[in-house]
Amino acid sequence: MIKLKKLHHNAYRCIDSEDTRQFYEDFLGLPLVKAFEISETATGDKTKVLHTFYSLDDSSSLAFFEVLNDPLQYKSWHDFDLHIALEVEETVLIDFFNKGKKSNIETRGISNHGFIKSIYFRDPNGYVIELTTPLETKENYNKNKPREILDEWISNKNEKII
Repeated sequence: MIKLKKLHHNAYRCIDSEDTRQFYEDFLGLPLVKAFEISETATGDKTKVLHTFYSLDDSSSLAFFEVLNDPLQYKSWHDFDLHIALEVEETVLIDFFNKGKKSNIETRGISNHGFIKSIYFRDPNGYVIELTTPLETKENYNKNKPREILDEWISNKNEKII
């Protein structure tokens, strides 16, 4: 049986690599650890792309592609559509909440979701970035019987449509 070990990186498009670097490295403190240009796709098409990687403490990364010949258009993503959640200690959560407000970065929260507390920022590409701190251990996550909740949702989904 194949065992997946851990997340290596998640990759997203970005509008501008320097604006993205300023947010992820200067504001969030994630070091830029790798960058390389891509001039040809796997199918042989010519392109102009910069691929950058920002490291988290567990050695996983958030990665971004800036594509010059097909630029990303800013989109105001809804939190339900797409967001990136990163775990921090509660004191760090509070520090970042204050830092975001002082930096005039869209900052929302602090939201208590019962098992985590979260704050939210919007990066220069429109992505929602959630910083979160657990209120319970990961061992307790299954105590709310997630499979039963999912099965109930599936069986009654059509009745729940508003």
